[in-house]
Amino acid sequence: MDIIELGDDVISGTRRALARAITLVESQRADHRVQAGQLLDYVGQAGRQALRIGLSGTPGVGKSTFIESFGLMLTGLGLRVAVLAVDPSSRRSGGSILGDKTRMDRLSRDPNAYIRPSPSQTKLGGVAQRSRDAVALCEAAGFDVVLIETVGVGQSETMVAEMSDLFLLLLAPAGGDELQGIKRGIMEIADIILVNKADGDLKPAAMRTCADYTGALRLLRKRKRDPDGFPRAMTVSALEDSGLDQVWADIQALISWRRDQGYWDMQRAEQARSWFVEEVRQGLLAQIETPGLLRDRMLQLGDEVARGQSSAAGAAAKLLELVKTPDESLDAGPGTA
Repeated sequence: MDIIELGDDVISGTRRALARAITLVESQRADHRVQAGQLLDYVGQAGRQALRIGLSGTPGVGKSTFIESFGLMLTGLGLRVAVLAVDPSSRRSGGSILGDKTRMDRLSRDPNAYIRPSPSQTKLGGVAQRSRDAVALCEAAGFDVVLIETVGVGQSETMVAEMSDLFLLLLAPAGGDELQGIKRGIMEIADIILVNKADGDLKPAAMRTCADYTGALRLLRKRKRDPDGFPRAMTVSALEDSGLDQVWADIQALISWRRDQGYWDMQRAEQARSWFVEEVRQGLLAQIETPGLLRDRMLQLGDEVARGQSSAAGAAAKLLELVKTPDESLDAGPGTA
C-alpha cells in the first residue's frame, strides 16, 4: 500500500480513500499499525482542524434522529459533516450491527455528509479504540464538523471528552432519575444538555425535565473554561427540527469564547498528550498479549491465581517486573552492546 498516495487522496477529500484509511487505522495487524502511524503523521501535516462534537444519550432518546436532523441543518449551511457512530460489540461473538446508515437514511445520501459506523470492540468509554484516529482522518479530509456518537450513556462514557471540543448529552422527557449513579460524571463533562422529543404530548414533560436539569447544573462547580450561562440545558425536537438552530448558535458562542480565552488550544494540547499516553498503554498491552515470553508467563501466572497459589496483585507485580527487566537499552549509552 502506498501510504503517501492514500494520504494525498484523503487530503483531497476522496471518500473511498477516507473509508480505506479508517479501515487501516482500525486494523489490529502489526504491519497495519505501522502503516497507520505513518499515514496519520502524513495527513497531520495538512494542519486542518474540525469542530469535534461528542454526543451521547440514554437508550431510546433519539440520538440517530437528532444527528440526522442536526447534520442536515449543518450541511444546509454549507458545512461538511462527518458522523462517527460507535455500535456496541458482542462480548461473545465480537460482532456489531452497524446500522447507523440505515437509521440516518437522508443524511447518508447528502453529498456533504459522511457516516462511518465502527464497532466498539467491547472497549469501555463508549467509543471505538481507534475513534481518535478516525477523527484525525476526517479533519484531514476537510470536514468542518465531526460528530462522535458514543455507544450509549454510562459511567465510562466520559472518555469521549478526551477527543471532542464540546459534549452534548441527550435526555428524554419525563425520564425520571434515569441517570442515577452516572449523572455526576456525565454532567460534569456535558456542555449542553438537550431534552429531546419536546413535541406533541411530551412537550410539557420536556419543559419540566429541562427545568430540573437547569437547576441541577447550578449546583455543579463552575468550570473555568465556561462563560456565564454554560453548561446549560435546553429543549429540542429532532422530529420537528425545532431548537436545532439555537443549539448551533450556542455551540458557536461557546467555542468562540473558548478560542478567545485560549481554552481551545489548551484543551487540544491536553487531548494530544492524553492520546499519546493511551497509545503507549495500548501498545504495552499488545506486547503482553502477543505470543511469546510475556504472554506465556501471564498465562502461567493466571493459572496460579486461579488455583489460589497466588493473589492477583502479587501475580501482576511479578509480570510487571518481567516487563521492566528484559530490555535495559534505554539506560545504555550509544554503542553499548
